[in-house]
Amino acid sequence: MAAAVLFAVRHGVDELATRGVSPPSLVVVLVGSNPASNSYITKKLQAAKECGILARKHALPETASEAEIVQAIQTLNATDEVHGIIVQLPLPTHVHAPAVTEAVMHAKDVDGFTMQSLGSVICNGQDPYFCPCTPKGCMRLIESAMGDSSLRGLEVVVIGASNIVGVPMGLLLLRAGCTVTTCHIGTRDVAAHARQADILVVAVGKAGLVGRDWVKPGAIVIDVGINFVSDPSKKSGQRMVGDCADEVRQVAGHLTPVPGGVGPMTVAMLMQNTLEARRRAAGFNAALPAAAPGQDEANALEA
Repeated sequence: MAAAVLFAVRHGVDELATRGVSPPSLVVVLVGSNPASNSYITKKLQAAKECGILARKHALPETASEAEIVQAIQTLNATDEVHGIIVQLPLPTHVHAPAVTEAVMHAKDVDGFTMQSLGSVICNGQDPYFCPCTPKGCMRLIESAMGDSSLRGLEVVVIGASNIVGVPMGLLLLRAGCTVTTCHIGTRDVAAHARQADILVVAVGKAGLVGRDWVKPGAIVIDVGINFVSDPSKKSGQRMVGDCADEVRQVAGHLTPVPGGVGPMTVAMLMQNTLEARRRAAGFNAALPAAAPGQDEANALEA
């Protein structure tokens, strides 16, 4: 599914070229040298290359002050050739992350992290300025699992209430007509809530939090968690797992894998948002022609 999105983005970039418009440009701001962050950035740069998007990393030292990071972002804001800016999280502990992410110009906030982007998810039922990438990708996964069935009236439980995933995820599902319950660290008996869910979205960051007894048989389960556990069989000595225990697959109707599920979709949605940022900068407001349902997937597989 992620490959299909990237294929469609590539088509959109080619369509811009036929109109004499330069390719979209994306800059990833990295502070420090976190190995996991560098790995994630590499995947984003690879996806961008596949799509014909010009992407690069703007690296700052671990010791960079908050003011220096904000200044670097403001310089990118003022650069017309840059259409999308993302700040790779986490930032060093001496930096106030919201102050940095909020420095990104709204028109270039392709991660959807600014208050304006989040606010647009609440206020605009049709076209958020830039929908946060992970919730946007999760919605695509949920809609695929539902097929032709409507989401309206379904019971949804979102475990996790961050502004990056949990809150916008709940808002998107609410807009789709679902009855949404958001659970957080203060929720009493999270398992009891989870067992009522037709759709369960877990975004906590705690390996094995959700067992099979938390899941309603046949439920759609979207596992957003990224955790590393010890595994001597791996060269690194560890492996990536989600927030759901392996046993969840025995009862769930659909379960996203970790790795290989939400992660690739998040990257794909970042590319989609970057294309949209370029189109808006060029003054194209109407959406480019989309492939017929299922055709993106067929074209991607053929390619």
